[in-house]
Amino acid sequence: MVQVTVNGEPLPHVVLHSPTGYDWGYGGSGPADLALSILAHYLGDRHLAERLHQEFKWDVVAGFKERGWVLTGAEIAAWLRERGIAVSVRNVVYEGRRLAQG
Repeated sequence: MVQVTVNGEPLPHVVLHSPTGYDWGYGGSGPADLALSILAHYLGDRHLAERLHQEFKWDVVAGFKERGWVLTGAEIAAWLRERGIAVSVRNVVYEGRRLAQG
């Protein structure tokens, strides 16, 4: 089981590929929904997030460490700017971690 937060609160799951939830560290459906949810939240624009999320998944989410990760607004803004999308840096921190089971 995983937990993903933004500034300490649960990140809303934008369901497109994975009805069962988020994941990271590879290129599947859970990482695709995580990428989409992060971008939709950060940008406030689901249409643009849907256009970019697969590339974001491969560039960022697939590389997250298995046990957990932290992603800042500055890192997201830099990634977007590399693609020619001018955005302001938002003061947000996204964090994912695996929860102990059992």
